[in-house]
Amino acid sequence: MKNPRLLFFAIALITALAIYINLPENLSFRNTDKNIKFNVNYLIKRLNLGKELTFRQGLDLKGGVSLTFQADLSGVSTLEKENAVEAARSIIERRINIFGVSEPLIQTALINDQSRIIVELPGVTDINQAINLIGQTAQLSFWEQTEEVSDEVATSSAYPINAQLIGIGSIQKTNLSGSDLESSAVTFDQTTGGPVVQLNFNTEGTKKFADITRRNIGKPVAIVLDNIIITAPQVNEEILTGDAVISGNFAQEEAKALSTQLNAGALPVPLTVLEQRVVGPTLGQESLQKSLLAGVIGFLTIVVFMIAFYRGLGVLASIALIIYVLLTLAVFKLSSLTPYGITLTLAGIAGFILSIGMAVDANILIFERMREELRLGKGKSSAMELGFSHAWTSIRDSNVSTLITTVILYTFGTGIVKGFALVLAVGVLISMFSAITITRTMLRLVYK
Repeated sequence: MKNPRLLFFAIALITALAIYINLPENLSFRNTDKNIKFNVNYLIKRLNLGKELTFRQGLDLKGGVSLTFQADLSGVSTLEKENAVEAARSIIERRINIFGVSEPLIQTALINDQSRIIVELPGVTDINQAINLIGQTAQLSFWEQTEEVSDEVATSSAYPINAQLIGIGSIQKTNLSGSDLESSAVTFDQTTGGPVVQLNFNTEGTKKFADITRRNIGKPVAIVLDNIIITAPQVNEEILTGDAVISGNFAQEEAKALSTQLNAGALPVPLTVLEQRVVGPTLGQESLQKSLLAGVIGFLTIVVFMIAFYRGLGVLASIALIIYVLLTLAVFKLSSLTPYGITLTLAGIAGFILSIGMAVDANILIFERMREELRLGKGKSSAMELGFSHAWTSIRDSNVSTLITTVILYTFGTGIVKGFALVLAVGVLISMFSAITITRTMLRLVYK
C-alpha cells in the first residue's frame, strides 16, 4: 500500500492474464467465424499441458438428459425409507462420477408420498445409456451347480433369467454377493486381447470365494448380475487370492459401465423411470444469449449511473468493475481444471449478475464516506483514506452476512440453488478484493 504504482502494475498484470484466459477460441460476427490464435487453449494444445480451460455449463445451458426415477419402497420399513432413498441417490451419484459425466445434478423429491430421484446429465445425448447406467440395481451374485432340488432352485423367480440357455443344469445361489466385493476394474485378456472386468474381494469375500472354488473344481460357477448370467467359467483350481474375472465378449464401453456399476454398489431399492426428456442445446444457447444480454444491459446501466452520479470517481469505479468481471470469469474458467469446478446455470448467471451489483454497492459506500469527509473540510487524499477506513466495517459486515447466507443455501439447497450460492459466494469474495484493493489503488495514484 505504501507503493501504489507497484500495486497498480501487479493489478494490471493480473488483469492482462485474466483477459488472456477469457479469450475465446473463435468469434462469430455476421455469420462469419474467426478463429483466435494465441488464446490459452491454443497454448495448452501446443505445449500439450493437459486439460483445456472452458466454462462449465449446466443442463439448462448446454442441453442433456433429464431423468426422473420412482423408488419402489414396498419392501422397506417406514423408518428406513428415507435412508434407503438417500442411499440410492448417493450410489447413483458415485456411479455417474466414476463414469466421468461432468456437472451432474442428483436430487430427491417426495411427491404425493412417492419418493423420486431426479437426475440431470449435461452433455449426455444417449438417453438409453443414461438409464442403463443409473437405473440398474447391479445385484451381483455367484451360483454353483447342485444335485439337490431346493425351493430356491425350483422357484423360477429366484432363478437367473437365462439359466436354461447356459446349459449348466440345476444351480443354486451361494453366500458370495456384491457386498463382499472390494473393487472392480477393466483389464484386458492376455489371450484374446478383449476387455474383461477384474473383481477383487474383501477379506470375508476371499474366504467365501475360496470355499466356492474348492468345492467346485472341474465345475462351472455362474456369475450373475441383476438376475442374468454374465458368464459361467469352469473352476480349474482352488483360488485363494480373492480375484475373479468377468469375461463376456464385452465392448470396452460395456466393460467400463459394468465395472462402474459394481464399484458403486447395488441400489438398495428398485427404480423405475417415470419421466425422461432430452434438453436440446439450441434451447440452452437461446437461454444463454438472453441471460448474457440481460447481464450486459445491467452492467451498462450501472456504469452510466456511476459516471453520472460520481463523475471521475464513477469512471474509476467502472474500470474497477470491468476488472472485477474479468477476474471472476477467469476464476470460473480456471475452476474447470478441478473435479468440482463451478458449473454455470441460469441460476448461477443470476448470482453472478447480483454479485456485480454488490461490487458497486461497496464503491458507493466508500464514495459517500469520502463526500462526508470532504464536507468536513478534509483534503482529497485524507478524505479518500478516511472514507475507505470508515466504510470498510460496513462492507465487511454486509459481505460476511451474504457469505453466511450462501453457505446455508449451498448446504441445504438443491442443485440449482447450490449453483446460485456458489457463484454468488465467489463473486462476493472477488468484489471485496476489487473494491478495497483495485479502486483504492487507482484513487491513490490519481490523488498522488
